[in-house]
Amino acid sequence: MGNKEDIKRIGIETIEKEYSAIINLKKSVNDDFVRCVELIYNSSGRVIVAGIGKSANIATKIVSTLNSTGTPAIFMHAADAIHGDLGIIKEDDILICVSKSGETSEIKVLVSLLKTRKNSLIAIVGNINSYLAKQADYVIDVTVEKEACPNNLAPTASTTAQMVMGDALAMALLKCRGFTAEDFAKYHPGGSLGKKLYLKVSGLYIRNEVPEVDINDDIRSVIVEISSKRLGATIVSDKGKIVGIVTDGDLRRMLEKNTSLDFITAKDVMSLNPKTIDSECLVVNALDVMRNNNITQLAVLKNDKYVGVIHLHDILKEGIL
Repeated sequence: MGNKEDIKRIGIETIEKEYSAIINLKKSVNDDFVRCVELIYNSSGRVIVAGIGKSANIATKIVSTLNSTGTPAIFMHAADAIHGDLGIIKEDDILICVSKSGETSEIKVLVSLLKTRKNSLIAIVGNINSYLAKQADYVIDVTVEKEACPNNLAPTASTTAQMVMGDALAMALLKCRGFTAEDFAKYHPGGSLGKKLYLKVSGLYIRNEVPEVDINDDIRSVIVEISSKRLGATIVSDKGKIVGIVTDGDLRRMLEKNTSLDFITAKDVMSLNPKTIDSECLVVNALDVMRNNNITQLAVLKNDKYVGVIHLHDILKEGIL
């Protein structure tokens, strides 16, 4: 086992080699790259991405990225393809074959079978003189000078280059399609990412009770309202209009200044002009308001009428923060 400095050096060298491989890809974003994007964009079919070994793992990632950004895609393992999975390919589908060498036996058999069809074949390949590159209709060069592996054997820089080029294709297609954050949300309804894009304040505040006191209510009524509604605050209103908010912090500061609670009312303790948010706003926007103002509650308005409170804890429970 090497010493600490050797381990650090190897880690840094790996990053530098893979960084170099990525930078060198710039030259491959050429007219052929553009033609591939245009071909996929104008196709009425799906994108079938095939590979074997580590390239198969990269192919599955490319498929996931394409699907999540508006381009229908399916993974096909090169070995399984020649044993029956070719049946998934439809007439209008476009094939992308990912390979470092472009010379593996499974890839050669697959390509020869694909050439009997009318489907267009794109090669993302690390050897432009390979069988795959010569047989493909379009070639995207992902050649790397050397793997990050000290023995130049384990696919490292080459698979990184493949993945980055797949991302470049997906992002170019995303731009062509005018794919928006709202579109993205449709494909990611689950998890914190999806919730950031679609969950509205209206979906959270309705779970809470609606704390509210009159401007002239005594301090004991204010304390009971805050305690019973369990949101750490209560809105203060005057003839149905929001005029302030009383929080736990306001109560603590009031107690530090006063020994007697007699004759103290909500208006004596409240903070003026509480921050509000419309019920149709995204929860992530509510979170931004809370962060920017260092607060944990917002009064929620619907058609300019006070309807409830959204608390930071509501957002935390959804895993958005």
